[in-house]
Amino acid sequence: MDANMMAGLDGLPEEDRAQMNSMIEQLQLRDSLRMYNSLVERCFVDCVDSFTRKSLQKQEEQCVMRCAEKFLKHTMRVGMRFAELNQNAPTQD
Repeated sequence: MDANMMAGLDGLPEEDRAQMNSMIEQLQLRDSLRMYNSLVERCFVDCVDSFTRKSLQKQEEQCVMRCAEKFLKHTMRVGMRFAELNQNAPTQD
């Protein structure tokens, strides 16, 4: 979890802090699953052309690998950019 987020919970009682941590973890899990589902759907639609075989054809498999790699690189870059912006943002006191 983000250190700034944890610092904001310091004033809460232990029970409330534990409840907030649990909620944050659930939200992070939900976001991870959404990202995974988005990746699978996007790469499947873009890459899989035929359903004549049980397994992917060579070009479909290569397309899926490239698609997944691009998606993950993009997601990491966006996350890094948000972290940079968050770091430079003025803090509220």
